[in-house]
This record gives sequence, structure tokens and C-alpha cells, in this order.
Amino acid sequence: MKEYLATVLARIKHLLLRVRTDLSRDLRVKIITIITIDVHERDVIEGFVIKKVQDQQLFVWQSQLKFYVEFKNPKDEKRVCVTRICDWSTYYNYEYVGNCGRLVITPLTDRCYITLTQALNLSMGGAPAGPAGTGKTETTKDLGRALGLQVVVFNCSDQMNYLSMAQIFMGLAQTGSWGCFDEFNRISIEVLSVVSTQVKEVLDAVVEMKANPNKSSFLFMEEEISLRLTVGFFITMNPGYAGRTELPENLKALFRSCAMVVPDIVLICENMLMSEGFATAKELSRKFMTLYDLAKSLLSK
Repeated sequence: MKEYLATVLARIKHLLLRVRTDLSRDLRVKIITIITIDVHERDVIEGFVIKKVQDQQLFVWQSQLKFYVEFKNPKDEKRVCVTRICDWSTYYNYEYVGNCGRLVITPLTDRCYITLTQALNLSMGGAPAGPAGTGKTETTKDLGRALGLQVVVFNCSDQMNYLSMAQIFMGLAQTGSWGCFDEFNRISIEVLSVVSTQVKEVLDAVVEMKANPNKSSFLFMEEEISLRLTVGFFITMNPGYAGRTELPENLKALFRSCAMVVPDIVLICENMLMSEGFATAKELSRKFMTLYDLAKSLLSK
């Protein structure tokens, strides 16, 4: 781990020098993305070195999102990329994500990844909840990016009825994409009670398909449709706003909740500074945040 840490640090140093040169916009975004991922890698490996992690079975190792290149079966020469986190694994899905940058990965992001992937492991949906600006939707999108999956975000409103929701679920089931339903508790309670039945139909079909891999379709609202196992449902909710409905119990039971709290701003600041080429970002980020905290507490809005 110590040897590997040295190579990661050397790579980050090289990228920092590179990002200071005159680059095209696309290349800059690409390098900033690599720095973002590498800085998280550096922090994780430093943690491993301090804790003297030497066993693959330890949770600190298991809980990281890891990628392996393996043979699909010993007779076949075809290699596949497998993604693992805890006891959940999936194939990398090679969906074209584009050069859109990645989220700064903080310990909160890691914890959210574990909860969401374990929800998928149990054939359930994920439900990150918390105040605005804590990265509920972004973390879901970022996990999809890491797995090479398409994530479609829907902003829910009280105009949605059960038929429009059924159309969305049909589309997601057939493409195997993830659906992230933003502010899900805006939908009226009458619709939500039907939606719970629709979600349950899809999730039950996923369980059945895992048990019987030869099965490829299921009955949804009296219509036979195909199903891809990568399908996932995620709902995000802001608690405590007026005019929001409380979710019915039968719908709550289908989603694993994950509490999102205030993100680690110092870490994010450090990452932002590093991706712009600052070598002493660690010290600078602390100074910056102290300055901003003072400004926040002393100045008027």
C-alpha cells in the first residue's frame, strides 16, 4: 500500500503540473475528473496505511467501489469488467456518459454508495433524504456514472398521474436504466398508493429473474414487457416542506433510506483547488473555509 501510495502521489503531482498548462476545454475537464478520483484514492490509501489494512475481508477494503477485469468463464477468452462493493457486484455497463466531470468523493459519498448498492443487492430502491444542497441527486447520478449506467432524473410534481408513472417505469424496466425521482413526495397521495403497486411489480420481477436467469419478460399493467436486471429506482426527498405528502407505508417498505447530511466542505474546497493546479491545496482549503465561516457569521446576508 505504501508503494502504491507513492505512485498515486506522483501521478497527482504530474496531473497538477499538466493542468497549469494551456489545455483545450475538453482535455481540462478530463484531467480535472482524473484528479478528483485520484485525490479520493490518495485519501483512502492513506487511511489503509495508517490502519495497517492487510486483509481483503476487512470492511474498510470491502466498502470501497472496486473494478476488476476478469474472464467471464474459464473456457472463454472474453474479459469483462466487474464492479464490486461489499457483497454486491455487477458488470460495468459501458453506457456513454460523456465528458461531464465527476463529483468530489467524500466519506459521505462513500457511505451513500454502500447504502444504495446494498438496496440494489436486496432488489429494492434507494431513498437518499436530507436538506437541499447535500448532494442526494448528484450522488445517485455519480454512482451511475461510475458503473457506466444511464441515470434519468425526473422532477416530480403534483401533475403526475399513475398512467404517466407507469410509462416511466416501463421505459426504465426495458432499458435497464436508473430512474432518480426528485422530490418524490410532491406527487399526490392518491397517485403514490398506485405507484407503490407498480414499483413492487417491477422489483418482484427482478427478484424472480435473479432466481431464474432464463426469464426475460414479465407482466406489467396487463402488458408483457422485457426486463433488464440493471434497473434501479431512487427517490430523493426534502423533509419538512409545506405541501409535501408523507409516503404511504407500503411504498416506504420498497426503499432503503439513506440520510444525507452537510457535505465535507473543506475536502470539496481542497479538491477544487487541486483540480485548478494548486499544490498546497490542503492548507489553503482550511484557510479558505475559516475565512468563509467568519464572513458567514460576521457579515449580513
